[in-house]
Amino acid sequence: MMRSYNVEDSAALPACVAALAQEGSLLLAPTETVYGLMCSWPDQAARERIYSAKRRDGRKPLQMLAADLAMVEAGGGVVTETARRLAAEFCPGPLTVVIDSADGGSLGFRIPGHAFVLAVIRGHGKPLAATSANLSGEPAALGVPEALASLAEPPDLAVDGGALPADSLASTVVDARGGGLKILREGTISLAELERAVKA
Repeated sequence: MMRSYNVEDSAALPACVAALAQEGSLLLAPTETVYGLMCSWPDQAARERIYSAKRRDGRKPLQMLAADLAMVEAGGGVVTETARRLAAEFCPGPLTVVIDSADGGSLGFRIPGHAFVLAVIRGHGKPLAATSANLSGEPAALGVPEALASLAEPPDLAVDGGALPADSLASTVVDARGGGLKILREGTISLAELERAVKA
């Protein structure tokens, strides 16, 4: 049975940290952009539940939410100087940076600018795997009721941070692999701003 908390509830943070320690557990929580479905980064069973809840193609990667670059590296990310400059300028905030991973693949990391989610990540001590809390192809959820109505199955725990602004945008996604920068998804941060940060 799903448990619900308000983001201001003192029990919300420890409840989230405890849930993440349980294999297969899913959280629904706000970020500074949209509401997201989240689980512990290495928890494969919970990842499968995210794909099921969103009816998402299992080949599409999940985003890494981390507290800092050290956590990104501990989670398998290869953090380059370009990625460090982008993070120094725009993180925490609505920027997802795609980098190489130590296993020969790639991953997109974000250091979220939402105090509650950052506290959850720090309390868990590991990165989170995350994606927007809506069915694939549907608009992103800006509140808990919309997210729960959209998903094919409920999470174990939902944290309500109130309705997000109607003009909220998902994070800018930039591919920072190789020698240049390529915008993969438009957001609030422009390519020109990203390029200035790298060249500074």
